[in-house]
Order: sequence, then C-alpha cells, then structure tokens
Amino acid sequence: MSAWPAMQSMTYDGWVLRFADGYTKRANSVYPLYPSEINLDEKIKFCASFYRTRGLPTVFKMTHASAPADLDPRLDALGYRIDSPTSVQTLDLSNGKQEIPGGVDLTSNDTEIWHEAFARMNNVPPDHRATHENILHAIMPDKCYASISVDGQIVGCGLGVLQAGYIGIFDIVIDPDHRGWGHATRLMGALLAWGKGAGANASYLQVMRNNAPALRLYGKLGFQEQYYYWYRIKR
Repeated sequence: MSAWPAMQSMTYDGWVLRFADGYTKRANSVYPLYPSEINLDEKIKFCASFYRTRGLPTVFKMTHASAPADLDPRLDALGYRIDSPTSVQTLDLSNGKQEIPGGVDLTSNDTEIWHEAFARMNNVPPDHRATHENILHAIMPDKCYASISVDGQIVGCGLGVLQAGYIGIFDIVIDPDHRGWGHATRLMGALLAWGKGAGANASYLQVMRNNAPALRLYGKLGFQEQYYYWYRIKR
C-alpha cells in the first residue's frame, strides 16, 4: 500500500477504501484487512454506494486472509466476479552478489521522458496519465527509476521501491518491437542490484498468473510465489 499509494483512502470498520481516479484496480479497491463489527451485507452496500457515487466499479482486493472469512463467498453470491488472479512472489537477496548490468540508466527522480515512455509502451489512456504520475510522485519510500534506451529512445523501463528491507518491483514494461532481447532481465538485474546496495535483503513483485512470459522470467531469476490475491468486481 505504501509502494503503490492511492490518491485518497479512508478506513471503514477494519477495511481500507482506496481511490485513484480509476487507474489500476490496486489503487481503486477495498482492502478488507481487519476484523469488523458492522453487519457484512451493510458494509458491502456501503462500499458499493461509495464507489458508485465516484463513478467507479466496486472492487474488493481479496486474499485467503481477508476479513471476515466469509466475505469471498458472500461477494460471489452477490454477483461479484473473480478478476485478475495475481501471484505475489519473493526473492532472497542475502546470498550472492548483485551487479548493475551495463546499458541501464538508474535515477531516483522520475522524468517526463520516463513517464511518456511508460505510457506509450503500456498503452496508458491519456486521461489516466496524470493519475499515474501523481501515484508515482506520492510514493514516500526511496525509489529507483530504471530505463534502457536504443537509438535515443526508451525501449524498456521499470520501478523499484525500497521499504523495510524489501525492494518492490513495479512497472516493468518493454516496447513490443524490442522484446526477446533480454531487456527485461537487465532491468530486473539493475533494480535488484540497486535495492541490495541500498540495504534490501529480499525483493517482491506481483505478476498476473496468466502472464506466462513474465512468470518464466521471474522463475529464472529465482522468485517464488508466497501467496496470491484476486479481485471481486461488480460493475
């Protein structure tokens, strides 16, 4: 939550409601983190109304630890469909040496060029580009922006966020015309090396379970799934 902040958030009886103008489900969903006292159906209706008045679908970010324990089957019964099952994976950085590969540019400051490249390669709609920039600007822990350029144009980029001994990996994207050249591996290596050099002893990332190329890459690097989450959505 700190590494990918929402623009606005509020707590409601043990749940955290997050809002970021509809950009990414992660920043626009209910996090049912803690036990609660209010009737479950009443809470679900409150959340649905709260998101509806803001023109957003009602989204719950679910794990097997979501509270209360009967929330997922209740959402299913109410017509909330499962969406985007996502694997949360970690890598131990305490052993071995991490070196920054050549040809990767690292900076602690985001630039307009980095934003434009990410939006272009990740097909971010124009009306969401400012929100993406605002989310990045709102990240409070130390962060590192990585990019690879060919003939003066960025063809791959990524983001690392350092917190509590972990380097979180976000926004890895490669230009479609430059995939298969090892750019993603180099970006990952650079961000992991930066994180270890800054004091991280482990890394984490989130990858959709149907993203076979990314799963293969992260598996080769040694990442292993620790748990997964999914969304429940009702539009």
